[in-house]
Amino acid sequence: MTAASSTHRRGTLKRLWRNIHLWLGIGLFVLLVPVALSGALLVYHDDIGEYLRTPNGAVAPSKPTDLTLAIANARKAAGDGFNPMSINFPEDDRVPLTVALRGPAAKGERPVRLTATIDRHDARVLNIVNFRETFFGFLHVFHENLTIPDYGRSIVGWTGAAMLTLSLTGLYLWWPRRGQWSRAFAWRRSPATSSNLHYMAGFWICFPLTLISLTGIYLAWPQQGRGLLSSIAPMTEQQRGGPRGQVMANATRSPADIFAIASARPNSAVDSISFPNPQTGAWRVRLREADKAEPVTILINDRSGDISVVQPLSGDRTASWIRWLHEGSHSGEVWRFVVFLSGIMPAVLGVTGILIWLRQRRQRALIKRGAPPMAAGTSPSPVGGAAPAE
Repeated sequence: MTAASSTHRRGTLKRLWRNIHLWLGIGLFVLLVPVALSGALLVYHDDIGEYLRTPNGAVAPSKPTDLTLAIANARKAAGDGFNPMSINFPEDDRVPLTVALRGPAAKGERPVRLTATIDRHDARVLNIVNFRETFFGFLHVFHENLTIPDYGRSIVGWTGAAMLTLSLTGLYLWWPRRGQWSRAFAWRRSPATSSNLHYMAGFWICFPLTLISLTGIYLAWPQQGRGLLSSIAPMTEQQRGGPRGQVMANATRSPADIFAIASARPNSAVDSISFPNPQTGAWRVRLREADKAEPVTILINDRSGDISVVQPLSGDRTASWIRWLHEGSHSGEVWRFVVFLSGIMPAVLGVTGILIWLRQRRQRALIKRGAPPMAAGTSPSPVGGAAPAE
């Protein structure tokens, strides 16, 4: 193959990928950006929620909260038909507890779930809301399925696939030709600020954005993703049917008993307590342990009080890390901030990409009318030497 034909083939290939990159970005801009921005806001959902729930001047209680009274107050505030599902204990002792309650479901609808905020000092209910009707509740639903219950998850999954394609094609288009690596990392690749911002921000965010897109695709199709993962690594079999989402009618032990048993473990703090369901007859407690980055889950038998530590299989642990990496949780503050930026950057890249495209259209129109290239405002060739999009 001659040098001329090789150059022509490379230029044709880059033009193809540039067109795919351009039309995916423009065509799905109104979908990609809201999904990404909602994910960015959800990265700090817990922190913002805890800040808003904590009264001004709140101090840590001198003794543990009366959980029996807290549950009774939460049930009274929720009304008839609501049963407690779990109690969550924020790491900061000044932040109120939350109790999740599940109510009856109307025909063809999902059960109502309420969240009661409990004062740690006197166990009174500070607030009770339907989480799905709050701002962050809406963001969660929108980010998961665009508020379209039947096929919204699939749309979000294909949106993740488009984001993955944009990341990889963007990296390919950015990749410099031989001998141009020093210029590839320079800011001044083009006279236009929008072009420079698109090139540089796109490169630095491309790798985390690729990972977040891949994990998002897995989460959008959980059953298919779980089937694929289980074919590679062992996973705990999911329970099908049965009293899912229900709790034992008459548990032998109280939440206070379970909290005391779990708190007795050395170097541990209770993160959440889930009420026992009729199938297992065991309370599920998640602990924060000082020497472990991942939370530890234990089961406490409701009758005997026996404790067993849940040992996740390698596939279960991988599935957990997929979710944590996507959410930015359990991975350190640096990664969490990177995930936040990954949700912001698609808007920046989308706007700058559209500006580049409009500028190129204007340049081509001027050239067709006979204006010289510099008069048309053409920018120098990019480092990759790719032909403009068509």
